[in-house]
Amino acid sequence: MHGSKLYVGNLHYATTSEDIEKLFSEYGSVEDIKLIEGKGFGFVEMSTQAEAEAAKDKLNGFEFKNRQLKVNEAKPQVSGQRGRNFRR
Repeated sequence: MHGSKLYVGNLHYATTSEDIEKLFSEYGSVEDIKLIEGKGFGFVEMSTQAEAEAAKDKLNGFEFKNRQLKVNEAKPQVSGQRGRNFRR
């Protein structure tokens, strides 16, 4: 991994930031949480790359609220593109 920001997918829609903070704080200090409302995914930023790696290793595939989480390193957002159907 190269960063400390993680993508968290397959979240139950009722999941709160507090739920995520409690879960991820077992692996280090949570710096920021951004849940995408109504989409079932979000982003968690840990304080260090090592903490992010530990959280990813332990929580990818972990069952949380009857769903199997998908946790990966967040990919950097490409400036100027908003989706696959972007036209110039």
